[in-house]
Amino acid sequence: MANYTAFTAEHAVDYIKKLTESELSSVFTPNAELSAYEFGDGNLNLVFRVTDQHNNSVILKQALPYARCVGESWPLSLDRARIEADVLINHGSLCPEHTVAILHHNAELALTVLEDLGHLQILRGAQINAEQFPKLASHVAQYLSRTGFYNSDFYLSADDKKAKVSQFINPDLCKITEDLFFTDPYIEHERNHFPAELNSSVQHIRNNNALKLAAAKLKARFLSCPQTLLHGDMHSGSIFVDNNTTKMIDPEFGFFGPVGFDIGSFMGNLLLNYCAQNGRIAELAKRRHYQTHLLTCLQDCYSQFEEQWLNLASNETTDVSFANRAFTEDYLKSVLHDAIGYCGAELIRRTIGLAHVADIDGIENEQARLAVQQQTLVLGEQLMLNATSCENKDEFFTLLISLLN
Repeated sequence: MANYTAFTAEHAVDYIKKLTESELSSVFTPNAELSAYEFGDGNLNLVFRVTDQHNNSVILKQALPYARCVGESWPLSLDRARIEADVLINHGSLCPEHTVAILHHNAELALTVLEDLGHLQILRGAQINAEQFPKLASHVAQYLSRTGFYNSDFYLSADDKKAKVSQFINPDLCKITEDLFFTDPYIEHERNHFPAELNSSVQHIRNNNALKLAAAKLKARFLSCPQTLLHGDMHSGSIFVDNNTTKMIDPEFGFFGPVGFDIGSFMGNLLLNYCAQNGRIAELAKRRHYQTHLLTCLQDCYSQFEEQWLNLASNETTDVSFANRAFTEDYLKSVLHDAIGYCGAELIRRTIGLAHVADIDGIENEQARLAVQQQTLVLGEQLMLNATSCENKDEFFTLLISLLN
């Protein structure tokens, strides 16, 4: 990309100005007075909000050629911006109501212009404050079932599926997931980050051969099971919400992988917040009320995901080999096992790996924070070890409740 340059706010204004008579004419007039500021707090990219004098605005996101959270010592391909744009186009065509709208993409500059969701909240921050969103479970289930099914072998022809798998090969960002999810937490590594008080728990994890076998199996599935086009980073910082709206953003980790990975990641983030509330909400009744809401959200999301996939499979499966209920149920049983395992892996890696969550790290009381971290490690371990013993979602929910009580 010979013409690539990392943007400043001034670059962002100049670039958007050139688009006001074409792709962005529905947002800005040609004589709009534009201003911009950079506000991204993520690990990989520059993010600018560009606004006119009437408070119309867009988001300009540009990939950097390295991991921003580490620096130039961790180089990354700029092609991830193309992949993210292509995932948004694909998922937006299948589930537009829950996918952020893409307005423009420039592959050479590795930048994408998106609708501004600033009127919504980031789910993580809202859940830290114990806010409830009654439609979240159904919206996430709809997004994951639609985008999952219509990019799977149930619906795509073999030729189309193989072409899409090739289109979304994403080695740099997959390598981040492979390392941070499945490798680093189970070995001594400089990227890991945890308080000294957790040393004994971390050593227990590293010495648990059954757990390391489970992690290896999950990693092998991630590496070699291209079931559908994943979002790839379904944590609560990638979801914007209000009481009636849910929008997914930032699918730059997208690739063809196991169906259970996205829903497992989402469930893991609900459970991270569940555990974090033990160190945040002092009043027992209030805490239990909110934690019950989170468990209900998790259960409803998985149940509706499963139900919608079954309905889609019954009505829209195109391959005669897969067009029977018994196969679909067996397939979804495997998805459930994967989802439980990936959920557990998310809990462990967010506690002792490189990338933590503010739900837990923001707990002010050190002893309360340590207690939460101990809980997430035990919960993650038990979910990974017992994932394949759950014959159905009800057994999973029973296991989960037993581990949380």
